[in-house]
Amino acid sequence: MLPGIGPLVTRQLIGYLGSAQNVLDAPQARLLKVPGVGPALVNVLRNAGPALRQAEQVLRRAEKDGARLLYYTRPDYPARLRPVPDAPVLLYYQGTAELNNARTLAVVGTRQATDYGREQTEKLIKGVAPYQPLIVSGLAYGIDIVAHRAALQENLPTVGVMATGLDSIYPHAHRRTAEKMLEQGGGLLTEFTFGTPPDKYNFPARNRIIAGLADATVVVEAAKKGGALITAELAQDYNREVLAVPGRLDQPASEGCNHLIRNQRAAIYTGPQDVEQLLNWDGALQPAAVPASALSPADFTAQEFSLLEILQACKEKQIDELSWQAQLPINEVSTLLLGLEFRGVVRALPGKKFALV
Repeated sequence: MLPGIGPLVTRQLIGYLGSAQNVLDAPQARLLKVPGVGPALVNVLRNAGPALRQAEQVLRRAEKDGARLLYYTRPDYPARLRPVPDAPVLLYYQGTAELNNARTLAVVGTRQATDYGREQTEKLIKGVAPYQPLIVSGLAYGIDIVAHRAALQENLPTVGVMATGLDSIYPHAHRRTAEKMLEQGGGLLTEFTFGTPPDKYNFPARNRIIAGLADATVVVEAAKKGGALITAELAQDYNREVLAVPGRLDQPASEGCNHLIRNQRAAIYTGPQDVEQLLNWDGALQPAAVPASALSPADFTAQEFSLLEILQACKEKQIDELSWQAQLPINEVSTLLLGLEFRGVVRALPGKKFALV
C-alpha cells in the first residue's frame, strides 16, 4: 500500500533489513544502502502512517469475512509460488484447500470453449481424480469454469485465482460455483485487496499466480492470442511443465494449442496418462520416506545434509525451492545434487524435481 514499493523492492528491503518492522524503523542512512532505494522511497517509508491505518482496516475486513492474508515470508504462503521472481508478496485467501497440495494442476483455456474443449477438460479432470490433485484455474467463462465444475463433480479441491478482490466474484454468473468451491474444500485466491474491480490489466497479472501455483499447466483450447497462452508462457518461464491439447486445424479455438505444440513450447496432451507420466504421479514411482536413521550428518557436508533434510521432510522438491529453503545459490545446489545423484542418494524426477532414493 506504499506507492513505488512493489514486490521486488519489498523483497529487496526485507532481504537486507530482515523484517517489515525493521524497514519502517530503519534510519535514512541505512535505507539508502539498500540497492534500488533512493531518497524518494525513503520519504515514502517515512510517511507510512496512512498506509498503516489502511492496512489495519484491511485486516479487520479480512477477519470479518473469514479471509487469510498470506505473506511471502510465512510458512502458509504457497511454496511453489515463493521462488517465482515476480510473485505477489501478499495474497488474500478464502477457503480450506491446501495450497501446498502434493499434486497441483492448472487447467486453462479460451473463454469461447467448444464442445470438444469442454469434453476434453472433463475427461482430464476425471482421469487425474485418483491422484487427488488440487485443480487451479481462473474462474472465467469457458474452459476455466468447466475445470472448476468438473473438479467439484469429482470431489477434488479446486482454487479459483481471481483478478478482483475476494468480495467481488467476476463474472457474477459464477458466484454459485465459487460458493460451492468453498463449501467443498476449495478456495478463492487473489493478490488484489477488497473492493478491487475487474480491471482489464488485472487479468494478465493473475495468470502468473495460476502458472506459479501448479506443477504443470494444461492448455485445453486457446486462440492465437489470449490469457491461456500468457499462462503457458509464464509456466515455461518458471520451469514448470506445459501440456497442450491438439485440435482441428480449421478450428480457431485450437490455434494456440497447435502453435504451442508445433514450436515445442508444450508437450502434446493425448490423455490423462500424459500428465501422470510427465509429473511422475504413478504411485509405484513415488519415493518412499527415508527413515531418519538412514541419513547421518557424518556422511555428508553441511550443505549436502541441509538439502537431504528438506527432501526427507517433503519427499520431492523443485531445484529452485531447494535453493530457497536451503539459502544456497542455485548453481551450488545443482552441483551438490549432481554429486548426491552419483552417490545414489537422490534422483532426478520430471519437472526439475529431486527426491531421495
